[in-house]
Amino acid sequence: MNVSTNLSRQGHRMLQIGVALFLFSSLEGFVVEVLPVPRLGLSVHTLSALEGIILIALGLLWTRLKLGATAARIAFWFFVYSTFATLIPYVLSAIWRAGNSIIPLAAGPAHGTSLQETIITVILYTAAPTVIISLVLILWGLRGADSQPQNTSVRE
Repeated sequence: MNVSTNLSRQGHRMLQIGVALFLFSSLEGFVVEVLPVPRLGLSVHTLSALEGIILIALGLLWTRLKLGATAARIAFWFFVYSTFATLIPYVLSAIWRAGNSIIPLAAGPAHGTSLQETIITVILYTAAPTVIISLVLILWGLRGADSQPQNTSVRE
């Protein structure tokens, strides 16, 4: 399979995941108030919607990237991983009534067991380097101008 086909398929998957995150955000909005920490539930709601928007935007531009197959695969999987490695700890925090050791503004006084706090922290910490690597590759893939010739003739 060529790079263009891979980029097209990856872009389409990003669109699907983005819409799925919108659906998740919509459904999760119904349970915000019944979660043990409603403020964390609201954070999950807004975070999943934001991640959905970002994935849809990236999915739409993905075929314009000038990346080789390996770089595109790394950028795609690292971004998808970091999306869920950011969202899942928020979901766990909202369910476990935990998270103030790493996300104190959203969690408030909600503090889980040592194991719960460690799980949330470890997963969140893995999201940062993967999204940075992915975004650097995406930025690199957006380099250069389009190869479309410009019509520069002057009418007299």
